[in-house]
Amino acid sequence: MKHLNIPGNSITDTKISQLGLGTMRMAANKDQGISAIHAALDAGINFINTGDFYDAGLSEILVGEALKGRKREDAFVSVKFGGMLKVDGGMYGIDSRPELIETYLTYSLKRLGLEYVDLYEPCRINPHVPVEDTIGAVSRLVEKGFVRTIGISEVDAATLRRANAIHPISLVEVTYSLMGRKIEDELLPTARELGIGVVGFGVLLSGVIGGSNPDSKLAQIKHMVSDNTLENFNQNLSLNDALEEIAKDKGATLSQLAIAWVLAQGNDIMALVGSRTPEQVQNALKALELTLTQEDLDRIENIIPKNNAKSDYMPIMNLAENGLFNH
Repeated sequence: MKHLNIPGNSITDTKISQLGLGTMRMAANKDQGISAIHAALDAGINFINTGDFYDAGLSEILVGEALKGRKREDAFVSVKFGGMLKVDGGMYGIDSRPELIETYLTYSLKRLGLEYVDLYEPCRINPHVPVEDTIGAVSRLVEKGFVRTIGISEVDAATLRRANAIHPISLVEVTYSLMGRKIEDELLPTARELGIGVVGFGVLLSGVIGGSNPDSKLAQIKHMVSDNTLENFNQNLSLNDALEEIAKDKGATLSQLAIAWVLAQGNDIMALVGSRTPEQVQNALKALELTLTQEDLDRIENIIPKNNAKSDYMPIMNLAENGLFNH
């Protein structure tokens, strides 16, 4: 198993797999999800990513059950907080107020059945609550021993700097794929300057890259993105066949090629996959066996140049209005 290597980052004192497992959609089939987590752990994938708002806490319960009987140190558990859920499952705001963070963690620890989490991070930053206050509150949980390291998700470079000035940030979680490379402009260089690793999620763009029915996947997420982003999605989707040719030449699937591409961008970058079955886990693991040469990377770049890689399926959220806690 390949491991993250982040110079100057104390998190690398613990070996963390460069392939991580996200659990957002696992709760729909509990037994299958637990089997997928077991398959990942058995294969050496120890980074398990969840959030207190994933299925309104059911994801954390599932992860907790999957970890029963396992050595605590065998899993590096990452938990996001702050997402405010509607009854229908959508998000309507971000709560990162410092006075509530400890209670959020308390509920997470109970659902997970753990005494501490390895990484705790706000899922986004509320513009009405200074990031310094949010990270400061999490740092106090580090001092108490309930959190080992601090992460942050979906932020810009300036916010990452501000957060890191309060307490060392170990990992920043953000969308990253061969079709969505906006982090390369500012966020990735800043993370590397500060010695912060990157957890890239959406590496398959929710199944648009390498999925069994990419058009159907795109139809499911098109309401979440702007018209310009949707147009870019459609342009890039039309290039899947050309990418498939490279994958075939490498004896791999398109999804494996896309995962391998993210891993090839540096050993300080993790590819977070949302495999929900043991079979999907095994399929993702094969990406670790795929070595992309410079010629391979150049071929991919020629198909989708960086300037055209603007696909991002994260939902549009006007945080100026939906941060909700405007003092």
